[in-house]
Amino acid sequence: MPTNLPVEAKKKWNEVSTAKEPKEKLRLMQEFLSLVPKHKGTEKLCSRVKTKMATLRREIETQKKRRAVSRGPRYFIEKEGAAQIVILGPTKVGRSSLLAAVTNAKVEISDYSFTTREPVPGMLSFEDLQFQIVEAPAVVHGAVGGKSWGQQTMALARNADGLILMVDLVRNPSAQLSSLLNELENARILIRKPSGRVEIERKHMGVGLRILVIGSLIDCTLTEVKALLRSYRVLNAIVKIYGNVTLDDVEDSIFESAVFRPTLLLANKLDAKGAKERLRMLERFVDSRLAVIPVSSKTGYGLHTLGQELFQSLEIMRVYTKEPSKKEHSPVPFILKKDAAIVDLAKQIHSDFSQNFAYARVWSQKLTFSPQKVGASFVLSDKDVVELHLR
Repeated sequence: MPTNLPVEAKKKWNEVSTAKEPKEKLRLMQEFLSLVPKHKGTEKLCSRVKTKMATLRREIETQKKRRAVSRGPRYFIEKEGAAQIVILGPTKVGRSSLLAAVTNAKVEISDYSFTTREPVPGMLSFEDLQFQIVEAPAVVHGAVGGKSWGQQTMALARNADGLILMVDLVRNPSAQLSSLLNELENARILIRKPSGRVEIERKHMGVGLRILVIGSLIDCTLTEVKALLRSYRVLNAIVKIYGNVTLDDVEDSIFESAVFRPTLLLANKLDAKGAKERLRMLERFVDSRLAVIPVSSKTGYGLHTLGQELFQSLEIMRVYTKEPSKKEHSPVPFILKKDAAIVDLAKQIHSDFSQNFAYARVWSQKLTFSPQKVGASFVLSDKDVVELHLR
């Protein structure tokens, strides 16, 4: 991202950020682009703004047609289970077959391309958890630009907890993956965990600018970060900086924050003729970016480990709670991020629990003996049992 946009362009983007109506946003984005100098350093920025403009135009057109939500494709899927995982892939790689093989979903499977026209959810069981697997419509070249409801599909992916990228071993899997990765990059969806991230939460007038650095600033100072934000008229906001962040990362987040989604790569149709050779080619192409999981939706090969692979990639854990008056813990676990502490569990149960926390008793395999009395900062592990005591 460039750090030398004209003052007029920076002020104009602040107007874009505060505008509410799609038509007004579109007009202001057009004005913003006219103020951006055209050179190599601004190419990606201009491309992303044009993509946003295409989304707004479609939204405006949809409003004009006044289509009822019930008549149009249903692209928002409410989350259920431990996590929502979206399957992305080109047409005819076997997305529907995979969903049918690992979940209870009723899907349409045919020999025709683009059979799936709207998201289809199903539930995959793993031990005492269930993951919601959602098959998205096929991703085509130019999806982020608006082709084949691609923007809605990418919005679905941004909202998910994790992704399954799917290619087949019949055609050129490396080319299929390359196209998918290009669309994800354009949609600002990361498949590898970034070294740092910036979150900007704009507030009402009078709050001021608060910057919380939960990490490190690289090759810049807090004063420079504040100056950059103020140059874009970000004057009332809470800015959280995690990990290792550069000044370019801060500027990048002003336009649209990139999101990281844990990702698995499934190479389907391992049963096809010549598949093993194409699998080796794909593994060489991928290198260390992703682990390739060869599967066959037709024979079931490799699918029995999918739940475990998802659980590990999401970096989550199960924690069970027990009431002091009962002998057994609840059979339904709370889902927490890996390395969460007692205080995180208390907050998830109820905000009052963290405020009135006294101590906890924990049953855990990592303890020499159980239960043990612990404090709020005790780090939990998968399948721990916790008994909370309040003041």
